[in-house]
Amino acid sequence: MATVLGCIADDFTGATDLAALLSRSGVPVSLRIGVPAEDDIDTAAFEVIALKIRTVPAKDAVDQARAAFQWLKKAGATRFFWKYCSTFDSTAEGNIGPVAEMLMDELGAKQTIYCPAFPENGRSIFMGHLFVGEQLLSESPMKDHPLTPMRDSSLVRLLQPQVQRKVGLANRLVVAQGGATLRARLDALASEGVGHMVTDAVSDDDLKTIAEASADMPLTTGGSAIAGQLARFYVEQGLTSAPAGKLSAQVPEGGQVVFSGSCSAMTRRQVAYYAGKNASLRLDPVALEDGGTGAAREWLQQQAANQPKLIFATAEPEEVRKAQETLGLEKASYIVEQALAGLAKQAFRNGARRFVVAGGETSGAITQALGITRLEIGPEIAPGVPWVFADVEGERVALALKSGNFGSETFFEDAFKLLEAA
Repeated sequence: MATVLGCIADDFTGATDLAALLSRSGVPVSLRIGVPAEDDIDTAAFEVIALKIRTVPAKDAVDQARAAFQWLKKAGATRFFWKYCSTFDSTAEGNIGPVAEMLMDELGAKQTIYCPAFPENGRSIFMGHLFVGEQLLSESPMKDHPLTPMRDSSLVRLLQPQVQRKVGLANRLVVAQGGATLRARLDALASEGVGHMVTDAVSDDDLKTIAEASADMPLTTGGSAIAGQLARFYVEQGLTSAPAGKLSAQVPEGGQVVFSGSCSAMTRRQVAYYAGKNASLRLDPVALEDGGTGAAREWLQQQAANQPKLIFATAEPEEVRKAQETLGLEKASYIVEQALAGLAKQAFRNGARRFVVAGGETSGAITQALGITRLEIGPEIAPGVPWVFADVEGERVALALKSGNFGSETFFEDAFKLLEAA
């Protein structure tokens, strides 16, 4: 099938979030883990490439994103989407802007938009400021994120140090006037050399307006919600179409396990709820550095495959800071990721075929450790969090790759119940 939209996501949970929202259009979506081989020509109308670049140096992120872009272009994509987190996880040295600017240069684009809003999940932009629920980003739990602490809510201020072109704003008053007015605002600022346009959005209607105004751009950027609106617009305009029938997912049999490396406020609640009802083991990065994963492997080996179980490194912000002070920020994160990835491989050998994973970096590490290169999109557990399916060593597995702040307190339990009912 001819590829219409080529998407690059900066982490694995973000990629599944994006694929889920694109899938709502009914159009086939293919989710790749890493850049596919050049001779892989089995493509879908919407192609998503998941990279693990959210917190890597900007140059490395740009190089990897360029390779993904080149594959998508060869696959036939004529429009491109750069997906990052709906909480704009990126410091002044971050790579959201550099990757976008590289893609603009490759496409000869004079302008693109930035719209990480996801109203369905409580992410909105007003007067250029990002809100999480009713809190400014800088006052939300994201201010204590261990890797990308968000201490400023202004997307214009966050973005400008990352890019060479000027950054502008199309605020809510402009968006509320409709697609034609917004398009005129974008064009006017483009003529003044404003290449990066932050767009306000507080509702799905705003996203529809933004999609209408930006649908002809070769590159758009943002969260999954605006991409979902673009997908619907492409169908309405006849650029692609949904198949008449819908394939049902083949749900694998086998044991279940939850792995959590996220330390977000919502994940901490989810871990506390699930650990209170099921077998659980907490990993401490300092202890892992001193003694390795032997004790954790022994604990996992003692658990029955079908028994609900949770292995987590989720901790309160103060505990995270102490571990980072002892080990260093990068080393603390690396130790946890590698431990969870190794334990996931052991769980698979023990018979686990249903995995729930919380945290973008953790999801990337575990997916790569299992050798997964392509995912099939299944039913959504919560907005932006679907079950996905893959083959591992000839066995079918189901995974739910959850961004830290997504889902309700009962998400882990809800995920397995939904899979049983599928």
